Amino acid sequence: MFLKRIEMQGFKSFADKVVIQFDHDVTGIVGPNGCGKSNITDAIRWVLGEQSVKSLRGNAMTDVIFAGSADRRMVNMAEVTLVFDNSRRDLNSELDEIEVTRRLYRNNGEAQYLINRNPVRLKDVVDLILDSGLGKDSLSMISQGNISSFAEAKPIERRAIFEDAAGVSKYKKRKLESLSKLERTKENLDRTQDILGELERQVSPLKRQARKAEIYREKKARLQEIEIAVLVEEITHLNQQIDEAVKTLFDIENSTTMQQTTIQVHETANLEAKKDSNGLEVEINKLQEELMRVINEIQTLETRKIELDEKRKYAIEVGTREEKAKQMQSLLEEARFEYEDRQQRLDQLQRDVALLSQQLSQTAMELAENSQKNDEAAGILRRLQNRREVLENLARQPFNSQAGVKAVMDSQAFLPGVLGVVAKVLEPEKGYEEAISVALGGAMYNIVTTDEASARQAISFLKKNQSGRATFLPIRVLKPRWIAQDHRIVAQNTEGFLGVASEFIHCDPQFDLVRQSLLQNVLVCDTLEHGNNLADLLKFSYKIVTLDGDVIHRGGSMTGGKARNSSSLMTVQRELEEITGTIQSQQAKCQLAQKALDQSGRQRSELERSLTEKRIASAQLEPVVDAKRAKFERLKNDYELLAPEAVDGEQETFADSLITSLNQAYSRRDEITTSLS
Repeated sequence: MFLKRIEMQGFKSFADKVVIQFDHDVTGIVGPNGCGKSNITDAIRWVLGEQSVKSLRGNAMTDVIFAGSADRRMVNMAEVTLVFDNSRRDLNSELDEIEVTRRLYRNNGEAQYLINRNPVRLKDVVDLILDSGLGKDSLSMISQGNISSFAEAKPIERRAIFEDAAGVSKYKKRKLESLSKLERTKENLDRTQDILGELERQVSPLKRQARKAEIYREKKARLQEIEIAVLVEEITHLNQQIDEAVKTLFDIENSTTMQQTTIQVHETANLEAKKDSNGLEVEINKLQEELMRVINEIQTLETRKIELDEKRKYAIEVGTREEKAKQMQSLLEEARFEYEDRQQRLDQLQRDVALLSQQLSQTAMELAENSQKNDEAAGILRRLQNRREVLENLARQPFNSQAGVKAVMDSQAFLPGVLGVVAKVLEPEKGYEEAISVALGGAMYNIVTTDEASARQAISFLKKNQSGRATFLPIRVLKPRWIAQDHRIVAQNTEGFLGVASEFIHCDPQFDLVRQSLLQNVLVCDTLEHGNNLADLLKFSYKIVTLDGDVIHRGGSMTGGKARNSSSLMTVQRELEEITGTIQSQQAKCQLAQKALDQSGRQRSELERSLTEKRIASAQLEPVVDAKRAKFERLKNDYELLAPEAVDGEQETFADSLITSLNQAYSRRDEITTSLS
């Protein structure tokens, strides 16, 4: 059975839900006129897509909704469902039972089509029943008046009826649709041809514009590269200037600190000097006062001596022989006393001159020795400072000797995939810098990239700018290396073995492959002798390095030695730290040497001043001694002529006291004068 049942609710005279089952091959529906028999066929046609209101015997589509009666209210929706048996696949569906539903709402006139309770379009319903002969205009449904219309139809109209009955109409419909599509396609092709012709006329100008645009893009890209390169160069130059300014500022701050310290020292010394100066002024005032007192005393004593001399002279001229002898003897003793006193003072000055000359010679030797030590310490300090400056330049500009590496790293900002230089991404442990440096060798300047494409781009950049050559390590293609387990066991049980070089490296996890590829098969020993022993045990299968930088290559060849002031990127930081400490220690030594030199210089100046004073005093005293000796000898001769038989007698206390006091006053005056000078 093809149509199984009809479900109607709110459609025309079927206000309540009505279900009509078709259980037999032929089902008859009978009833009086006006009972709604035709409404069943109208419902079937309506569900199958009938859009003609007249065919449904109404004036508006909403007329199919139950309009109410004397004892029933109108309804707001009409719904009809046809249930088909599709077990023979007469309909275009894989389901055994198909429900086709149509709804219409009174309020807004909205219509809905559903297939198996799923919303669809009217076209979907028509496509479903197209091959089944159930169309709304097909001969499957013959209404009242269809027979007479068939009989009265014209041949062309009958042909359409026969074609529909034979199933040809669907193909004609498809044909018409295809022809319509072809016509629309032809129109679209004509329109496309017109557009193509118009575009062809615009192609030549557009080609020229496109070429200009390409040239512009190339020039703009080149200009951008040049601008970026210029900016990078300017930034690099500015960074260098900043570094130099920072270094200069650091030096200035150090110099300022040292100058401030020196100023404080000098201020302290100045205060001390002022105190000493005040003390010296007080002492000078005291000495000047004492000098005036001594001079006054000398004048008094000289006056008394003159008086005594006048008395002696008078006694000698008019006195007796005995009195003359006595006065002559007094003069002789006075002359002897003055002569001996001046001679003792001269001898003491000469001894002082000899002692000072000896001390001056010794001080000069000490000064020369201290000057030499100071020059040596200053020279060592200058060499250390120059070395530190070289190391700082190397740390600040590590790739000056590698033009290609420097060019790539300076342009790293616009070279994607460039991660850094091996020497910068691998950080050795303290004490292993030299060993890791020689283990890496030339690979220390290799540039790490993410992949081969980044390396190719960087190489192209170097070629294009003729900036040098560089070696690249794409991480994507690197493979880790290792030491065989049995060889590792042998190494661990060998004296002097410290470990594998990769174990003494710190790096970011993304560079682990770089560390494993370059250093995981290099062994580290403490000394060359132990390294030779280990290499022999391992049959010279691995590179071995020592803490001093000696290398035992695979196969047995050896490299060693030490170049003066040789540094690598991995050892420069450690050397900077060491040389900074050495410079601080050397600066302390220079200060001590300079202090000793200054002290020796001051001591020599003091000795020279004292020696000069003693020599001047000695030179001034020598003629006085000669005069006193001549006077003593003259008086001695006169006395011997006057009293050759006389013996020395006691001298008068007054005369001895006067001469002694006078000589002491002269001596004190000379001492004060020397001190004041």
